[in-house]
Amino acid sequence: MDTSTVNIILQFLHYMFFVYACSAILSYIILSVISGKETIEYLKKNSFVNYKDILSSTMAPSITIIAPAYNESLNVVENVRSLLSNHYVNYSVIIVNDGSKDDSLEKLIEAYDLEKVDYIVNEKIKTKPLRGGVFKSKNPAFEKLMVVDKENGGKADALNTGLNISKTKYVACIDVDCLLLEDALQKMIKPFLEVTDAKVIAAGGVIRIANSCIIRGGKLIDVNLPKNLLVQSQILEYLRAFLLGRMAWSRLNGLLVISGAFGIFDKKIAIEVGGYDTNTVGEDMEIVVRMRRYMEEKNEKYRVSYIPDPLCWTEAPDSYKIFISQRNRWTRGTIETLRKHRKIGFNRNYGSFGLISYPYWLLFERMAPIIETVGILYFVILIILKQVRWEYALSFLVLAYLFSVVFSIVALYSEELTFHQYKKKGTGYKLVLLSALEPFVLHPFILYAAIRGNFDYYFNKKKKWGEMVRKGMSTAEV
Repeated sequence: MDTSTVNIILQFLHYMFFVYACSAILSYIILSVISGKETIEYLKKNSFVNYKDILSSTMAPSITIIAPAYNESLNVVENVRSLLSNHYVNYSVIIVNDGSKDDSLEKLIEAYDLEKVDYIVNEKIKTKPLRGGVFKSKNPAFEKLMVVDKENGGKADALNTGLNISKTKYVACIDVDCLLLEDALQKMIKPFLEVTDAKVIAAGGVIRIANSCIIRGGKLIDVNLPKNLLVQSQILEYLRAFLLGRMAWSRLNGLLVISGAFGIFDKKIAIEVGGYDTNTVGEDMEIVVRMRRYMEEKNEKYRVSYIPDPLCWTEAPDSYKIFISQRNRWTRGTIETLRKHRKIGFNRNYGSFGLISYPYWLLFERMAPIIETVGILYFVILIILKQVRWEYALSFLVLAYLFSVVFSIVALYSEELTFHQYKKKGTGYKLVLLSALEPFVLHPFILYAAIRGNFDYYFNKKKKWGEMVRKGMSTAEV
């Protein structure tokens, strides 16, 4: 290959990376502007809503909270207490013990005075068989609680068991290790009650990080900033993703994912599409895409809504090993979902879902780590060939870094103006300082996990779900 050909290739790559970076930055700016506008409108509109009317009315739609549990002995009793503390009227709780090897079931039986009952399961979705059976409490105070003990089949299979057993119109699927705030259900059900020409098939909400927070009796007592730098960085990441991303996609009716930590679904639609896919590690994203595809193919108007209130708090990984395992799984789940539903992409028959949402997710979520890695290799090659224009390269790196920092500060400012969860003196300054460090503390490991996820998806036959080791959320870190 002669020198001119090499120069042409390098110049093509140069412009390709430049256009991609500019497109990504522009898309983030547009989404943040739309998200800010949507959040302001949401707060104005809901300042007139009396949620007490929703939670106290016997006409409120019935909801079943489905919470899969696998080896959750450390938190399960406290977290079930949190689920039973909700102020909503018409709701029940189903804990699906998915073949736990620890004493989760024994702790639940003791704490909630459970006894085995005869229960006929209408198996609309095929699942693993029951192991210990169905349990209900002898104590009237816990009449809303049901515990199902089944053979291990994974989170998706456990959720499908809950779909089979529930008898309500709506189901709230939640991780059992999450803390659900008392008013979460009445806020999340509101989009389903609004009179519009589009049917709401699912709704999601903001997920916040509970590490170091004080939790007693299933209630959030005090919000603290964790001391662990990795966890702090994830707080920034979550603020960006939820406050400056998903609100915008909700406005555009382009959400492709509702966090598996907490979401409400129209049970009829969820069952009609076959429930959760047990052959993917990204079941939370896949079911939303499949439900949307189902509605598009039926040519029915629909919406996937999003609530910006911080309604659910969860424990984030505090070690890089667990963090990388988690993000590896997220990457593989994204690849599986986009590949399975590739018919949607760039297909005008699916409207904005196929022409905007899918292409965006493919280009700026699925392909981003690959393009970034290729860009790093490209830069190394330029150094070896001594073709680096250092004034341009340094300007580009500084611009990318400053944009990342500014974007984080905008997310913090948005949080401060809206929900203001981190009220303690000095916390805001610490988070602003962290926004300057986070690109070095978190992003390299996200990139590494994503590349590992791609490698594992294509070359590793043993595709593990990825285990999250819990340390408990009942007290603050020392």
